[in-house]
Amino acid sequence: METPSETTARLRPVSASETTAPARPVTASETTARLRPVADVAGRPGGERRGVSASPSTVSAPRPEAGAWSPMAPAHPVGPPPGGAAGPDPALSWSAMAAARPVMGGGEPWALGGRIWYRLGPRTAAAAACLVLGLGLIGGAVTGSWLTDDGGDDASGDHFVTAGALWHNAPVDQLFPPTVQGPGAGPGGADRTWTRIAVAPDTGCAQAFDPLLSKVLAPVGCQRLLRATYTDATQSYVTTVGLLFTKADPAAMSALAHLFRTERLDRRADLMPRPYAAKGTEAAGFGDQQRASWTISVLTDAPVVAYAVSGWADGRSVDVPQPAADAVSAGAATAPAQAGLGNEAQGLADRIERRLRQSIGRPTEKPS
Repeated sequence: METPSETTARLRPVSASETTAPARPVTASETTARLRPVADVAGRPGGERRGVSASPSTVSAPRPEAGAWSPMAPAHPVGPPPGGAAGPDPALSWSAMAAARPVMGGGEPWALGGRIWYRLGPRTAAAAACLVLGLGLIGGAVTGSWLTDDGGDDASGDHFVTAGALWHNAPVDQLFPPTVQGPGAGPGGADRTWTRIAVAPDTGCAQAFDPLLSKVLAPVGCQRLLRATYTDATQSYVTTVGLLFTKADPAAMSALAHLFRTERLDRRADLMPRPYAAKGTEAAGFGDQQRASWTISVLTDAPVVAYAVSGWADGRSVDVPQPAADAVSAGAATAPAQAGLGNEAQGLADRIERRLRQSIGRPTEKPS
């Protein structure tokens, strides 16, 4: 039952002054009290729970004070972006924060402090590291070359000059040792040992080569000729080995080597070196008719032509001499090949040539 006061209040007519009077404004505290949002699972105001929404026009989340850390604080100052375009306020919800957070993929740009930065992926970073390492190694090699002054052309030139002076600087035993070991140098890989029985005095090149070979060698000149004669362990064979020191420069030596290689001049029987037949030795009867096999090598890293010529120690003559390169080949059936005279010439010449390179500080070109 209504009381008289309640009935009067319900049925009292509204006056004109009350109708035209402006509505009292609703304060922020009242609005907040009426529409206060439900707290999120973390207990922080201003969040959104699933199934519960709050109108941004009536709910205003508290902003963190200046200088205070807050997990909701954005990575850059809060405010509208340049140009006046309105964007989501990261302080309103976690979804807005997720939209505002930068996506940092491999090589993609992201914003920080108003600047554009790029984050590199693992492959890009690895490639950059390899590039830096490679440049460092190259720079170190170049610097080392500058510090040591190890220019390839200059070093080769120095070796070439050094080799040209060996004929009067190197002792006889250094170039032509009393005993030379030849592991695997014989037929079928048999070992060989050569013993020096005579050393010719250093002379010019007169009468040292067949006339046609002398003409072929004439363009490089003859500075000095060194020769020595060896015999094998059984004293069945004799071999003269020689080193012709020329007057040529590297270009002339290269041209001569190219001529020998393309024209196969080292296999022509009319272009043979002559032996050194020392009296009173096993090589006393070693003349032009006793030459059975030979080899000639034109060096390009030294002004030298190295050669060797072999024959029987008993003085027997040879009707058809055979170059060592052919005599050592498989299936060779000539008398010099069957006797191993090609191996004698080739094996001894190779080892004397190696000693020459060792004397000038150059690596050998053939395995021991």
